[in-house]
Amino acid sequence: MADHAPDNPRRDFLRKTLTLIPVVTVASTGLGAGQLLADPVREPKVPATPPASHYQPTFFTAEEWAFVQAAVSRLIPADELGPGALEAGAGEFIDRQMNTPYATGAQWYMQGPFKADAAPELGYQLQLTPQQIYRLGIAATDAWCKNASGKTFAEQDSATRDKVLGKIEAGEIVFDQLPAKTFFSLLLQNTREGFFCDPIHGGNRGMVGWTQIGFPGARADFMDWVERNEPYPFSAVSIRGERA
Repeated sequence: MADHAPDNPRRDFLRKTLTLIPVVTVASTGLGAGQLLADPVREPKVPATPPASHYQPTFFTAEEWAFVQAAVSRLIPADELGPGALEAGAGEFIDRQMNTPYATGAQWYMQGPFKADAAPELGYQLQLTPQQIYRLGIAATDAWCKNASGKTFAEQDSATRDKVLGKIEAGEIVFDQLPAKTFFSLLLQNTREGFFCDPIHGGNRGMVGWTQIGFPGARADFMDWVERNEPYPFSAVSIRGERA
């Protein structure tokens, strides 16, 4: 089956996603996005589900953690091609990121004026930090779900979770303290990052994200393979030297 066949949307989504997020190992190898997205001759090996993690969140409460795990499991779900974001530890990645300067906006310009309706090309315009966006967004989503069905988001079945996430993405659910689309955008972006990051950051457990798209990881040199138009034959390697 070709990677870009119409009935293989997940692999196509994952490949295109790689061009939308800043993955350090991609930028550092010298291998362009065009080569990463090129059609390989054969299917990469589909990874087995990585072992379960015993990670305990340090930022999210138990209720918030249940939401994060439930949400990432639907944004990049497991299927016949391999594990999804839940199995890859995207939730752990997000929780770890919430304890960094990024999550508190320490490296951002956070002075007014704040214009929520500013054009996207002007960049982030709200006074909320990632930590605040998650806290407010999760609480608002759970409140909406409880009002609609008496259950939190994490207690819904998969089909209902998908519908709720779709409504948040479209802005059909209105949150009082932040734009719903802003919350969804951050959640999706961080889930993608958790699926494709180096495992040293807590996500991409077993390098399942890299394996599914045929990315070799943090290898020192593979430029002799760049022009061959064929899959790189060796397994992905993490910064710490782990092999997929």
